[in-house]
Amino acid sequence: MELAKHADAVERLLKGRNLDGWEMFLSQSRDLAIEAKQGKVDAFRAAEPFGVAVRLKVGDGLGFSFSTSMEPAALSMMVDGALVAARAQAQDPCYTLAAPAALYPELPWLYDPELPAVDEELKVARALELERLTLATDPRVKRVRKCSYGESVYSTFIRNSLGLEKGYRGSYVTCSVSAVAEDGGDAQSGWDYAFSPSFKGIDIEAVARGAGRRATSLLGARTIPGMRCPVVLDNHVAAALVEVLAPSFLGESVHKGKSLFLGKEGEQVFSELVTLRDDGLLLDGMGTAPCDGEGVPQQDTPLVTSGVLQGFLYDSYWGKKAGVSSTGNAERGGVKGPPRSGAHNLMIQPGEASPEALLAGVERGVLITEVMGMHTANTISGDFSVGASGFYLERGEILYPVKGLALAGNLLQLFRGVDLVGSDLRFFGGAGSPSLRVGELEISGA
Repeated sequence: MELAKHADAVERLLKGRNLDGWEMFLSQSRDLAIEAKQGKVDAFRAAEPFGVAVRLKVGDGLGFSFSTSMEPAALSMMVDGALVAARAQAQDPCYTLAAPAALYPELPWLYDPELPAVDEELKVARALELERLTLATDPRVKRVRKCSYGESVYSTFIRNSLGLEKGYRGSYVTCSVSAVAEDGGDAQSGWDYAFSPSFKGIDIEAVARGAGRRATSLLGARTIPGMRCPVVLDNHVAAALVEVLAPSFLGESVHKGKSLFLGKEGEQVFSELVTLRDDGLLLDGMGTAPCDGEGVPQQDTPLVTSGVLQGFLYDSYWGKKAGVSSTGNAERGGVKGPPRSGAHNLMIQPGEASPEALLAGVERGVLITEVMGMHTANTISGDFSVGASGFYLERGEILYPVKGLALAGNLLQLFRGVDLVGSDLRFFGGAGSPSLRVGELEISGA
């Protein structure tokens, strides 16, 4: 592996230094981004980022530095910078490096060997075709706001002074489109996307249909008076709620007193219908890899089982603080920052209820398909108040689209109130959920 040769060059610089431990992380990729607009290529960007980062241990101090150049002078400056930081760093016995693992998971599907050989003209054609298909979904879809194709072929390599050495490569392709539908003076937008490790894994027709359907279905939306009623959250909205919960499942947040679940391990925190886990080995998952940013094997970690809180997610540092092993949840956003704890593929386990079953039995209520301002939710108290739109329900049937709603409540109370879990699990980035039905929520309307 080419990155291993670069690591050798860095390791030679570390020899003779008065160190108590070291770690190096190398990363390179070939990235492509294409945007289509009005039947033409609106943007075409290609990049090949490369970099190396080191963490050096001196006593109980740990210093970090990085370089995007393999020139000897740049590497020497990087090592010197990390040494200065390690000596200046406050001493902390929890600064630690990962031990080598006996076994790493095999994920042969993570890399698509055909992707680099696909002609760029085919990739441009895919972006243009996605825009054309979206406009063709319905006469009321008048324009496409943004239509994108993206890809990356990447390699990473980790080595440390404890004998850990792990490299792997992967690939991914994304497509997304935002459509605008207009009718009778009303305009609504709809968005959809797809992610896959392979070029063939993307269904652009499904992406076009999804965006077109979301845009057109909300045309003619009405306002309704406020009420307290059953609410069905579609998988897009439910995944947004899971994403808000993510920081509370980190050991770091627990230690700092910033978790919703502080002191609740072993307690019933959600409805018994809700099971939630972080699966770092999920097939086709955006956060899947054989190891985390420190070289610890990733794993499938149960967090909430039948509503009962099982535990939290840790990297090496916060695991040592808590007196537990790392769960393989160190993540890196490239070489320019040290690893930090984070979820990989955080998901609510799907149930068996069909979309029809979720609506059945709702005498008067709403199906929420869009929320605005979920990032404003208080991740410590769980309180939230967000704008929303969707559909008014009566006797289990969708009657008409609604807008101008506001949802307010508490995340813990919301998840305790789940009385039905859908079968339609879908991921939006690193968070996934099926649709959920909540027995009662406060809805503010006109």
